[in-house]
Amino acid sequence: MALPAITPYPMPGAADLPKNKVAWTPDPKRAVMLIHDMQRYFVEAFTPGQSPVTELVPNIQRLRAHCLSLGIPVVYSAQPGGQTPEQRGLLLDFWGGGINGGPLQKQIIDALAPGEGDLQLTKWTYSAFRRTDLLEMMRARGKDQLIICGIYAHIGCLQTASDGFMSNIQPFLVADALGDFSLAHHQLALSYASQLCAVTTTTQQVIDSLGLPAVKGAPGLSQHQVRADVAELLQQSVMEVNEDANLLEQGLDSIRLMSLVERWRSAGAEVTFVELAERPTLTEWYALLRAMPLPPPDASSVQVALHR
Repeated sequence: MALPAITPYPMPGAADLPKNKVAWTPDPKRAVMLIHDMQRYFVEAFTPGQSPVTELVPNIQRLRAHCLSLGIPVVYSAQPGGQTPEQRGLLLDFWGGGINGGPLQKQIIDALAPGEGDLQLTKWTYSAFRRTDLLEMMRARGKDQLIICGIYAHIGCLQTASDGFMSNIQPFLVADALGDFSLAHHQLALSYASQLCAVTTTTQQVIDSLGLPAVKGAPGLSQHQVRADVAELLQQSVMEVNEDANLLEQGLDSIRLMSLVERWRSAGAEVTFVELAERPTLTEWYALLRAMPLPPPDASSVQVALHR
């Protein structure tokens, strides 16, 4: 019983959220992030390059990076392949045998591959709390909030939220970091959750609520300050600065770049001109300033900076 191909639909945003019945706010000291079932088997049912998957994956990436910057644990759920009828249980009647297309099908997609410190749990049914140690792990760490993203919104994500609620875990369903069979299914999940078991929110709202981490070694240098400093040199408003744009191409020449280095080093950040030039986006600078692992730099960026 194969999964249905998913027709593209617009990803819900802040204006599409239902009214929440409760006013819980995510707290970095209390929260865990769950990336739910972002396996190839499920993701490949979406139309590549079209909504909602074009927003789904980048928004989960943003959430994960922000949670890691704040020390919030990130947990991945993934269903195993080749389950026996006994392991599959009643899911067999509704969905067939599940993942059976080879070992690659059960892997988390490359764009969201778990990091060394991320936690991974094997998920056997709709709720990520059933037949796993997720609840025990959260309680052992003193956590009672779960930020939920992934697929599918009205099945596993919603059931996990409902199950967590019944164990006194406050769930947050991140509307624009979820995917589903259709917009109607997606909205069903948000409507049910907002009235009965969770807060519905957006990626940006979660990031804003969690707050900005201080730069390592420079407690006064937050992400907001970094962005504000760049906006000042580009003569833009803070909101105009695109966090993923190449800042060297936006007009941040070598003189301005060096002034940032001097300003941030004076604040206590250990950063060099070359390090910034190698990775010339705000997203990469946030990670660099927090000493997070980064992919190899693009050597052409350094050449652009040095020749400006």
